[in-house]
Amino acid sequence: MATALDVAKYILETQDEMTTVKLQKLVYYCQAWSLVWEEKPLFAERIEAWANGPVVPALFHYHQGMYLLSAATLTCGDSANLTSDEKEVIDTVLKGYAEKSTQWLVALTHLEDPWKDARAAAKAQPGERCNQESTLGALLEYYSGLGD
Repeated sequence: MATALDVAKYILETQDEMTTVKLQKLVYYCQAWSLVWEEKPLFAERIEAWANGPVVPALFHYHQGMYLLSAATLTCGDSANLTSDEKEVIDTVLKGYAEKSTQWLVALTHLEDPWKDARAAAKAQPGERCNQESTLGALLEYYSGLGD
């Protein structure tokens, strides 16, 4: 199985430089839609409901303190670890989300149940730190229900 870092590296190889926050949201949506379309996760790392939306802490560890990232500046991850089916999921997600602004993606995640429910379970107030997991089951249930 690929890692969240592999997914992030592939995104950066196929896109221009972007903010770390936007990268986090794109990795999140890749995981969510892989669960729906392929019925399996892209990566095993956990996603947490942080104040600015979903975050993969394992990815955050590598870009902490940075604002912008490119394929050259994210020195971890290997897109060669992704299968052609996984790349197809990522490419499809990018077609729908990559042109959106960072703030638009943050706002969208704040409207969606996986993030809201995890924050509520932790009793986290707006802007407050939270490491509550948004589970794969919560992502699958919510995103598979879109379009019903």
